[in-house]
Amino acid sequence: MPQWTVARDDVGIRLDKYLAAPDRLGSRARAVDALARGKIFLNGREAASSDAGTRLAAADVVRVWMDRPGSARRRVALGDARDLPIVYEDDHLLVLNKPAGVLAVPLPPDRRDSARSVFDDVKMYLSTRRRGRPRVVHRIDRDTSGLVVFALTALAQEQLKEQFSRRRPQREYLAVVHGHPSPAEGEWRDHIVWDTKALIQKPAEARQPGAKEAISRYRVVERLAGAALIEVALVTGRQNQIRVQAGLHGHPLVGEQRYVTPDHRGPAIAFPRQALHAHRLAFAHPVERRALRFEAPVPDDLAALIARLRRRR
Repeated sequence: MPQWTVARDDVGIRLDKYLAAPDRLGSRARAVDALARGKIFLNGREAASSDAGTRLAAADVVRVWMDRPGSARRRVALGDARDLPIVYEDDHLLVLNKPAGVLAVPLPPDRRDSARSVFDDVKMYLSTRRRGRPRVVHRIDRDTSGLVVFALTALAQEQLKEQFSRRRPQREYLAVVHGHPSPAEGEWRDHIVWDTKALIQKPAEARQPGAKEAISRYRVVERLAGAALIEVALVTGRQNQIRVQAGLHGHPLVGEQRYVTPDHRGPAIAFPRQALHAHRLAFAHPVERRALRFEAPVPDDLAALIARLRRRR
């Protein structure tokens, strides 16, 4: 995965022009296309088409993920040849196993580009069956794989959102983190606040305006070479919660670009995304009230990472 650090001679140059250099992407057209398809990261944050004119500063880090899943031109919607497996479907809800690299829901209008989203695919899928439209219940990060649920009626959405707001669903993730958490089982409890300008979570004091409590329970599943496979159960469900808490507690996710503290000096482990997978999801059916429980198998890229680190152990 190509990555460059901006040198003094390139300070002030536009991002798209920097990318268009012969020793990088080679043309302005390729740079614009890569930005539009979510392949460019600036200082660990995904850059959109609207960032093309951003003036670079010394030591900025520009990264290109050319084969990012979900960034190809061809859109494969849900259907007979779908690449978004339906885990469960009835008249009230739809549960999918989202691959990494695909948005759960479209970006806000001021950041929207041609990036593919699960919401759009589900909308297309339902339209072919004349079944209305999907309704958002929760979401997971673009480069996190795993289970996500959409409501298919207003009543189902209301009931499911109430369950999530009351912290009733069981949400369990698998993650590969740097180092070996000690103790091997415990709880992360922090206060964090969303920075609306930087679009990241930051640690906060409990009384700080906008601060929210973040609670996760973790368990080491397997010790690996320089890393550990852990299971994390969400108690609260803040945006980027596991990613920020893992970093705050000294064990950032392998592949993490955004939530890595300056004092982290762990060995480099190559992986093109944060090693995080929404593994299990359990909740009550919004209408029938029966218990539902789903599990998404570990995706191939994460399984290969675990196997590689297991061999090195």
